[in-house]
Amino acid sequence: MADLFLGIDAGSSVLKAAVFDGAGRRLAIASRRTPLDRPRPGWVEADPEACLTALDAVIAEVAEACGRPDAIAAIGVSGAMVGAWLVDADGHAIRPGINWEDSRSQSLLDQMSADRPSLMSDIFAISGSVLQQGCTLPLLAWFKQNAPEALARAAHVLTYKDFLRHHLTGTFAADRSEAAVLPGDARLQDRSAELMRLFGIADLEALLPEPLASQGVAGHLTEAAALRTGLTAGIPVVAGAGDVIANVIGAGGLRAGAATAILGTTCMVGVCHDEPVFAPPDLGLLFSLPERHWYRAMVNVAGTLNLDWALNLMAPDLAGDPERFAKVTAMAEAVPPGANGVTYLPYLSESGIIAPVADPHARAQFCGLHAGHGRADMIRAVFEGVAFAFADLVDLLYIAPATPITLTGGGSRSALWCRMIADVTGRSVIVPGETEFGARGAALLAATALGRFDSVTAASRAVAGSVNARHEPAPGASEAWRKPRARFAEARDRLLG
Repeated sequence: MADLFLGIDAGSSVLKAAVFDGAGRRLAIASRRTPLDRPRPGWVEADPEACLTALDAVIAEVAEACGRPDAIAAIGVSGAMVGAWLVDADGHAIRPGINWEDSRSQSLLDQMSADRPSLMSDIFAISGSVLQQGCTLPLLAWFKQNAPEALARAAHVLTYKDFLRHHLTGTFAADRSEAAVLPGDARLQDRSAELMRLFGIADLEALLPEPLASQGVAGHLTEAAALRTGLTAGIPVVAGAGDVIANVIGAGGLRAGAATAILGTTCMVGVCHDEPVFAPPDLGLLFSLPERHWYRAMVNVAGTLNLDWALNLMAPDLAGDPERFAKVTAMAEAVPPGANGVTYLPYLSESGIIAPVADPHARAQFCGLHAGHGRADMIRAVFEGVAFAFADLVDLLYIAPATPITLTGGGSRSALWCRMIADVTGRSVIVPGETEFGARGAALLAATALGRFDSVTAASRAVAGSVNARHEPAPGASEAWRKPRARFAEARDRLLG
């Protein structure tokens, strides 16, 4: 009987588990919500016990749903990256986990930048990434300055997926994909002793577990975890990868030149390279992928979050309606390109943006409103604003002219958004046949660990090519979108200076 592989995809607010066969075909999936808490301005945290309960629940559910729990041969884990989960020697959380969106370290970074004006550029020169406030190193520096008693109690500082993996294996480990973005050294695809010193936390290095290759076995399922989940004790659990890396692998994007985008809570566009790429400087992120690959990405931190927010405010009458999204889409489609003059800047995240410029204070706004506008115009403007911001990211990257963009994430299920993106960017947009790319990427890492594939690169290539939809730019689209995008650019530049 052929082996099956379990992939965990722990997002910021939803935790999923999916079972795949050796060819990457999904057989079953389960999910639970894990809401974030915002106890103070700028703080974004998760309840550790709620996350562990959700992990056990989704694994047990998907193991039963697949019908062959005894055939699950290995587990891969991916999760929302960086942040900080402080645990004791037994792996028990000593405080809530900190999500990547957390911005409590901003005042510390402001002071560091005042003392060293080149700080952000110096960090970028090593990491290839614009520093976000919720990265692990600035959070450790914040704890050292503001809550040393918490650090004194901590035996380990983990990222989200590593916290979950410990719950399954009882072992502590990290992986290179996250070690390089703490921030770390992109060229070495590892932590950076120099950046630890820069943040004044070299003495805390022992709190960070040793990083392994993403497909390396980090432990085995304990008897206790097997009882909680219905799986077989002793099956290997690999180190895994951050959610972005797992998504690229699972979407078939682990090959030089491939363009893979995520339109989910975050909007991200990137290209895979076989060498680290630091251009353009001081913008975007550089993720380390397995087997000496890198994913150069530009990010507008808020993607589909914009539409969720808009619908909660502007379409409360449709709350709970199973046709809600179809009805809202119809409203937007009834409005012509340009939203009758309404422009929306989709910078809704509390942490600001890191492309097309790095600005932690950038915030969303509507422009051009007058008393004659209605909610359909505003909803249309939200769709368009996200598409324009997506195009801004594409413009910052070198993508070969004939290269299509593989679009993943919840936003890819919107044909309207896909058509807009194709029209505005002038590029083909491919929506793959699978949807759970993070979980599939994690499962492919597990399959590679057991020798199902010769390499992670081969595993990713094996699942490339499945197409659900292909959207081509409409004839004359560039002219139809010229004025609306120019209005967006004017409003964007006015806001961002």
